[in-house]
Amino acid sequence: MFLRDPSAFIVAFPAILIAITFHEYAHGKMASILGDPTPARTGRLSLNPLKHLDIYGTLMLLIVGFGWAKPVQVNPMYFKNRRKGMVLTALAGPAMNMTLAYFAALLWAMTGAYNSMLGQFFFYLVWFNVVLGIFNLIPIPPLDGSKILFGALPNKWVVKLAPLQNYGNIILIILLISGILGKILTPAIMFIMNVLNFLVGLTI
Repeated sequence: MFLRDPSAFIVAFPAILIAITFHEYAHGKMASILGDPTPARTGRLSLNPLKHLDIYGTLMLLIVGFGWAKPVQVNPMYFKNRRKGMVLTALAGPAMNMTLAYFAALLWAMTGAYNSMLGQFFFYLVWFNVVLGIFNLIPIPPLDGSKILFGALPNKWVVKLAPLQNYGNIILIILLISGILGKILTPAIMFIMNVLNFLVGLTI
């Protein structure tokens, strides 16, 4: 993704760290609010990026624009309502990304920094938060979307779809290599970007 302009990496990487860190922190915080002490015990209630980075996922985000972080360990046994707890915990990550994207876009519009390094940073901060949020909503394990889907489906369907968890990464790789993933995600990402542009009055 940065092969044509390696200097952009200097601006983009901090934006990636922010998007990934807050995404995973939101998962841990929500689980903690719902009564699960696991994220705190494993050191994931932290805004230290090193606690959340997955090397391969970060490289993928840099190279192809789609990636992932180290999943926060959650024990649904602590939730009063396990299914609802898992859905809320899974939703927290993408919701945090969309919230960050909105406020980053708002700050970008307020500063009017469009043709500067600051403007480039705001662009990447908006972009990677939108990408991470949308990508994680795909209902394929181990992404957040699969946990939301399993939490909403009847038990009989959860049992039938459970074997998918063993092949989720393979399915995602096939979708990525074939170009199908990009065709699915790009329209959704651009739609959200256009909505943000409209809401905050960006002139780009």
